[in-house]
Amino acid sequence: MNIDFTFQNPTRIHFGRTAMNHLADELALYGKNVMLVYGKNSIKKTGLYDTVMETLKQCGKSVCELAGINSNPRYTQVLEGCRLVREHNVDLILAVGGGSVIDCSKAIACSAYCDDDPWEHFWIKNLPVPSKVVPVGTILTMTGTASEMNSGSVITNEALRKKEGHIFPMEVASPRFSILNPEFTYSVPKTQMVSGIFDIFSHLMEQYFGGDDDCVSDYLLEGDMLALISASRQALLNPHYYEARSNIMWCATMGLNKILAVSKKQDWEVHQIEHQVGAYCDCPHGIGLAIVSIPYYRLIMPYGLHRFVRFAKNIWHVDPAGKSDLQIATEGIDCLSRFIDELGIPRRLRDVGCTEQMLPLIAASVNKIGGYHVPTTEEVLSILKACY
Repeated sequence: MNIDFTFQNPTRIHFGRTAMNHLADELALYGKNVMLVYGKNSIKKTGLYDTVMETLKQCGKSVCELAGINSNPRYTQVLEGCRLVREHNVDLILAVGGGSVIDCSKAIACSAYCDDDPWEHFWIKNLPVPSKVVPVGTILTMTGTASEMNSGSVITNEALRKKEGHIFPMEVASPRFSILNPEFTYSVPKTQMVSGIFDIFSHLMEQYFGGDDDCVSDYLLEGDMLALISASRQALLNPHYYEARSNIMWCATMGLNKILAVSKKQDWEVHQIEHQVGAYCDCPHGIGLAIVSIPYYRLIMPYGLHRFVRFAKNIWHVDPAGKSDLQIATEGIDCLSRFIDELGIPRRLRDVGCTEQMLPLIAASVNKIGGYHVPTTEEVLSILKACY
């Protein structure tokens, strides 16, 4: 553990079949005015909306709603949420949905009382959060982002064609509480389930592919990856298998609540590339990550060869006998590629709405941060062309 660190995570997790039993107790800690934030119609179809509204009513809450949050939440939706917070003097934002709904809610919580344009204030200039921030609570219905236990918020500014993540201070923007019942994920369509699974896996890889030391975090990341692979295969066979869905949910939450990242150099370039793919063609986040991962990791593999060898042997159980390090590492990437096929994820950008004309624009707009290697615009364009 060669890099010094400070760790804090303030979110209280209620996990399991009885997790919703804690909602009333949590609501009692906040004022009367609650803003309910959710996506389109799924929570109404499943009956979860009625359950939540009944609990809010029993707790004497006054409720305003922000519905229709997109899978890639829009900056315009953040601004509308800010308006509602001020208009209704909201005491608590209750986000019911997946990572997009929660990301949008955290952005609203920190932006509602910002005196200037929040996009410029946070996503461009990274300025401090105002003293008044609205608390956020969450009820999770789709796993993937770990937004239920971190302080990140990824928002798409349609006017600028930019999809950007911002990490707010943990003690300010992390959800105060999160209710995680794996049964709530049963109704998620397979496409969304596998998109979430690869989002989790990408988070783990991007924390894993960095550094040269023998770090405890790497062993924990390997354990989370192995658990996720096993649970994902079980869930593909039986989407209502509780143990598999509960393990996927906890793999996601653990995968990006910062505990696995301590003392780690990291590489988040896959996310940077996908963010701009999403800004141009609005594809599901995890699907976009899967599409760009293979050509990206083939590009950087020689720069961090030792870690890719470890990945091949420890995650995919590649037999190293008689093989060079390059052959072992390449076989590991091949195994990752087959896992993507196993999940049934599309492999081409054209399959998710990208056009060939978009590729140079995407490549030019990508943030180049890298890890073992910082890619050039030309290299990013070659990655996009390889998976077009």
